[in-house]
Amino acid sequence: DHGVVGTGIDMSRLFTEQAKLRAVELGVTDQVEFIHGDAAGFVSDEKVGVAACLGATWIGGGVAGTIELLARSLRPGGIILVGEPYWRRLPPTEDVAKGCLAHSISDFLTLPGLLASFGHLGSDVVEMVLADQDGWDRYEAAKWLTMRRWLEANPDDELAKEVRARLTSEPGRHAAYTRQYLGWGVFALMPR
Repeated sequence: DHGVVGTGIDMSRLFTEQAKLRAVELGVTDQVEFIHGDAAGFVSDEKVGVAACLGATWIGGGVAGTIELLARSLRPGGIILVGEPYWRRLPPTEDVAKGCLAHSISDFLTLPGLLASFGHLGSDVVEMVLADQDGWDRYEAAKWLTMRRWLEANPDDELAKEVRARLTSEPGRHAAYTRQYLGWGVFALMPR
């Protein structure tokens, strides 16, 4: 309706194929392109109004490198969207950080620290949308339902034992660690 066009890049062939099918359902295949591949180093041939990386800042070696990478595709006055975890409160130990699926406490900043880091990187934060605990719970719980349904459909798969172990442990891990310590947000940035 608004003439928006876009390109999506994902390493998951499943996600790329699902996106293509959804574009057909919505009748927008002429407006979107989906590339199965690694977005690390990707720069658009044409400058764009919005460049986004949601939950994959490893493509630029972290937040700073990802912002720099996205800025290379951005036209003047454009917006960068970055989806990134942050500590709701600092974990008291490295083991608690690992319970949040981080490698260490230093993997993430607190929300005030993350917001300040965007400024240090030469960008103004112009909007943010933060997951609340209900939304975070629903996001995590949806994974459990997916695992359960996959197990029912694939009981003899070589990964079934591993998926079963994760389904058994994930609700408790989420309640004990992620829910208490880890936040998630999408941050809209405009380079200065």
